[in-house]
Formats: sequence, C-alpha cells, structure tokens
Amino acid sequence: MKLVLFALLTGFLTGFIFGLLKLPIPAPGAFSGIVGIFGIYAGYRVFEWVSVFFQR
Repeated sequence: MKLVLFALLTGFLTGFIFGLLKLPIPAPGAFSGIVGIFGIYAGYRVFEWVSVFFQR
C-alpha cells in the first residue's frame, strides 16, 4: 500500500509541475493509458510464465 501511495503522490506532483509550467499533460488519454498499463503488466506476466516453462 505504501508503494501505491508513493506512486500516486509522484504522479500527482508530476502533473502539478507540468500544469505549473503550462506543458501538455505527460500521459495518454484515460482509456488508452489504462489499456497500455494492462498490456505492460500482461506482457510481463506472460514473460515470467514462459521463462519458467522453458527452464525445465
């Protein structure tokens, strides 16, 4: 939970600083961002599964 709160705080501060400097938001649209994050997670989990499968 501590890691989640730290990630949220870091993201919040990054967004705030970008807004303060009047820069475009450093994130994709809401839905595409969520899908991208899911894709990264799924790819990592599949890699773990495949690497264990081939180590036998």
